[in-house]
Parts: sequence; C-alpha cells; structure tokens
Amino acid sequence: MPAAAQAGPVSHAIFRVARLHRMIAGQLLRPLGLHLGQELVMMHLWELGPQRQTDLVRLVDSDAATMTRSIKRLENAGFVRRRPCPDDKRAVIIEPTAASQALRREVERIWAELEGASTGDLTPEQQAETLHALQRLEGNLARTAARSPEGTPAPGPTPDAGTTTG
Repeated sequence: MPAAAQAGPVSHAIFRVARLHRMIAGQLLRPLGLHLGQELVMMHLWELGPQRQTDLVRLVDSDAATMTRSIKRLENAGFVRRRPCPDDKRAVIIEPTAASQALRREVERIWAELEGASTGDLTPEQQAETLHALQRLEGNLARTAARSPEGTPAPGPTPDAGTTTG
C-alpha cells in the first residue's frame, strides 16, 4: 500500500476490490458484446419493462450522456428499441426486444459467475456479514454524498456515521 494511502486502508481496499470486480465483469460481458454497465440497464428493463430514458439514468445512477451512448449501443445490437413517450413528446421510452431474452439468461449466468468469483470460499455466514458491511459502507458514503454539493469536497464523517445499523 502506498504510504499516502495508509491513512485510509478501507478506502484503498475498496478501490482495489472495485477495480478487480469491474475488470472481471468486463471480461465476462465482452463476449456478449456488452460494455460494463449495460447489463444493469438491461436488468432494469427486464424487471420493470419499458422505461423512460431519464428514469433509467436515475435507476442506474448514471448521467444522460453515458445513458444515451449505452442505449445507442444496445439498440444497434438489437437488444432495445426506442419509441416516443405518448405522454411527453420530449421523452423517449426504451423497451427490451424479444432478442434480449436470450441475453438475459447469459447475463444472469455471468452475474452468478461473478458472484462466485467475488465470494470464493466465504461461508454463507461470511457472505451475509460481507454484504451487511458493504451496505453500511454504501449508506455512509451515500449520506456523505447527499450532504456535499456536487463538485465540492465533502466534509469528513459525522460522529454518528459509524453507528447506524444500515
């Protein structure tokens, strides 16, 4: 660990784990012709049905430009189609195609493989503990992000940041 990161060993570990997780996920998705994150868009469409593009931005926690690129690629691959929103002419509805159903089985298989690679030899109890700890970390970070105006450094953790049970 670099000396400069020694003040944040958990943050450094999160960075390393996230980088490796994204790398492996990308490698698993590549043969399907998917870019990282596009499987999340498809998961929401399969689960919820047709969605406004702006709602997908919120669901996937993305930005409009990234979502537009993702939708265009998915459309070119034949996995989604766009249509005007009947209620709001400014909005676009994105819907999964019948062709995307075969993709769904593959994405589910890949996510199971990614889960196995991530959890390795952890017992079910250890997996539950890890999930709980990650949910608490996410909650801590979400609260910090909510307090911080975009583009400005967030303040340090509040005294109660570690006491929630998430």
